[in-house]
Amino acid sequence: MEYSTFGRHVAIDTWGVDFEKLNSAEFLQNHMVEAAEACGATVLSVQAKQFEPQGATVLVLLSESHISIHTYPERGFAALDCYTCGETVDPELAIQYMVNILQPEKMYARKLIRGVGEMEVVESDVLKQKQNA
Repeated sequence: MEYSTFGRHVAIDTWGVDFEKLNSAEFLQNHMVEAAEACGATVLSVQAKQFEPQGATVLVLLSESHISIHTYPERGFAALDCYTCGETVDPELAIQYMVNILQPEKMYARKLIRGVGEMEVVESDVLKQKQNA
């Protein structure tokens, strides 16, 4: 059986997010697992760290790769990314799920097409959906 090396990597910076949402590793962990499941990914494990005095990092290891977040609640900022290998799991669905949960005032996203030669950078569909809303 031959496997494809095709993958999509979505990175998004969100601004203007509620402090409480960004300052709870438990809240973020629960929603990131749901985001992974919403895009059809298989969750293998989860690591979460609550920082003092504020901030959190969550990494959800997927069979298909990963979804992660790192937050700066005092600035209303979160950096998220999701990479999935193959054609069946769409990382943009996971990112869109998290955008719906975080409800940022502003966001900047890019998608990398990977594993097919030179990486291609394209505008994320998450931004297009937000603009059409």
